[in-house]
Amino acid sequence: MAEELYFIKTNPNIAKINLYNKLCREEEEIIRFLHDDAKVSLEIIKNKVKDSIDQLSKEELTSLFTWFTNAYPKDSEEARTQLFIHGIDVFYEIPKKENVQSFQDLLSDYENYSKQNLDFMVDARHFNQFLVYGLFFTDIALEKKGSCTVLSHYLKKDYPALYALAEDQFRTKGSEYNNLDLQHYFGELYDLTKYYKGSVIKLHIS
Repeated sequence: MAEELYFIKTNPNIAKINLYNKLCREEEEIIRFLHDDAKVSLEIIKNKVKDSIDQLSKEELTSLFTWFTNAYPKDSEEARTQLFIHGIDVFYEIPKKENVQSFQDLLSDYENYSKQNLDFMVDARHFNQFLVYGLFFTDIALEKKGSCTVLSHYLKKDYPALYALAEDQFRTKGSEYNNLDLQHYFGELYDLTKYYKGSVIKLHIS
């Protein structure tokens, strides 16, 4: 599987029915993707899903994700459809190792400067603020090359502190930044999450 960064929204109500029933029906299949004491791990996962899928750890969710994608190795769209049917909505992905690394680097810098820890599951409001910061940072990089985006310009007046943070960070580390592909990823993720009220999950698969 190629290295990608997946962004997920969950539907606990659907998961506690469809995913829970699938886990009960296909225990022998899912056990192959679990580590340590697989049967105990499966019971823990089933109990969490029955209560709320949002209680799953990163490792547990990764195991479920790998289980689904391995079931459809040549049809990623069907794997995504099946995940959705079972309460796991993979609504966006960033492909390629270099893009994933650039995104993670910007996220790490943002966490350090903002004093926030955006874990693998994060409130959409906080995640959206990071996306605005990412839009500003990449837009400043584009400006240096004679280009810019309308969205970033429009957002400046609503997020002056984030823009100032992006400017300060670009002065510090901008010379190291050369991945301009991220601008459209930040823009599309912003559009997909700006009105969303739940949690966003970042799942890094390599």
